[in-house]
Amino acid sequence: MAVCGEAVGAGSLPSELVVHIFSFLAGPDRLRASAACSHWRECLFYPALWPRLRLSLRVSPAERPRLDFLMRKCGWFVRELRVQFAADNYPGGGGGGVCEGAAAAAEGETPLCPRWLDLLRTYLELVLCVLSSVRNNRNLQKLSLFGDISILQQHGSISNTYLGKVDPDGKKIKQIQQLFEEILGNSRQLKWLSCGFMLQIVTPTSLSSLSNPIANTMEHLSLLDNHIPGNTTLITAVELERFVNLRSLALDFCDFTAEMARVLADSNHVPLHRLSLLVHKISIMHKSLENMPEDENWKALTRNSTNLRVYIMAFDIKSDDMLRILKPSIPLERIHFDSYITCVSGAVVDLISRQYDKFLTHFILMNDVIDMSGFPDLSDNRNEDPLVLLAWRCTRLSLLAVHGYTVWAHNLIAIARLRGSDLKVLEVTEESIDFDQGELADQDVDPVHNLIEQVSLGLGRPWHAVMDIELLSVFTEPTRHFYREMQSFSEGI
Repeated sequence: MAVCGEAVGAGSLPSELVVHIFSFLAGPDRLRASAACSHWRECLFYPALWPRLRLSLRVSPAERPRLDFLMRKCGWFVRELRVQFAADNYPGGGGGGVCEGAAAAAEGETPLCPRWLDLLRTYLELVLCVLSSVRNNRNLQKLSLFGDISILQQHGSISNTYLGKVDPDGKKIKQIQQLFEEILGNSRQLKWLSCGFMLQIVTPTSLSSLSNPIANTMEHLSLLDNHIPGNTTLITAVELERFVNLRSLALDFCDFTAEMARVLADSNHVPLHRLSLLVHKISIMHKSLENMPEDENWKALTRNSTNLRVYIMAFDIKSDDMLRILKPSIPLERIHFDSYITCVSGAVVDLISRQYDKFLTHFILMNDVIDMSGFPDLSDNRNEDPLVLLAWRCTRLSLLAVHGYTVWAHNLIAIARLRGSDLKVLEVTEESIDFDQGELADQDVDPVHNLIEQVSLGLGRPWHAVMDIELLSVFTEPTRHFYREMQSFSEGI
């Protein structure tokens, strides 16, 4: 084709038109289209095409060149940045069992795994790459960082021995903290700040870098880190007073004090819509529950925030502590129990079904405690099974997932019949299901087939037990699940 004697082709289209065409394509299609010619490649990274960037990075040296290129191109203008440093390739096992270092262990020293050292070193470099690329981005509106490094953590924190080897003088950690504070200090439009388990990236003084105008307009704040020392908190009630427009908040439960509840209940603050709280055994070991909100604090908060909904994840928490934590006036919508050491009691489940029957929609019960005597039975010494009562009382229940607790087949059928098609997700691992002697003794009925048929009829759709725990939609490492659930919970306002 020729116009006015000049050849016209894809390469001669104006940049504005190429960018407009690219705007209709998904990310992978844009990348493929940009291979057409050098002009189209130049148009690929126009700011209008990449308002948001979501990355899931393996902690591997191979990620560094690609991350450098992408952040160099997009870091200065991206408006929404979500980065997850994934732990998929971390060494399995605990201590130094699969690593060199047995000799050191025999001599009474801490065995250091070379692979762990390399991964931690790479992790710090990737974090530096991301933060240095957005340090001067004044258009950033949403920053979400999640460090999935829990497999490197022993008893809740990475030992100082490892950090000492990787960052002997603490320069990299200090540089990361300074870069994070620079990002906050330079921000002019930040509305969403989420930083979870990022290994000391947030300090108790980080939020002071935010200007008052930005703090006043912040809508979501999430600060979590298992590695902060002792009873240190990342935000105080005094600091929270600046965040008058906050609609969503996620914190360690031990950091959410009665004074904070009073601040959020003040009429100067806009109503809070979402509150996500992580109750972790490590925090309870180092911090006290004495300062937690009492029932009157929750009542005052819900008076100011009538649409408030709460999500709680409890990780290896004793039942006695949970009975203290679960105040009647908490508008609890979602709760997730995850255990490696401590199991939930039937009394806790019963309390939840009684107190939160008007709010509860999600109930997750996970247990990986190794007990040769079998899974715990919540219905022991009870006239009614607590899970059946939960399904009966909580009329808004839409998700129920159970692994590692005995669920009797007849109770599972009762749950399906009680909630019917309103129970959108019912996931129970096959190994958790048990049959009573009467069901097994009936030679004319296959108990497994009967269970599948009756539950399917109750739900109004085909149903099967989950064959493997890893096939559970809710199965993932606890902190990763909390981060993912908190994000969707908060974004759903």
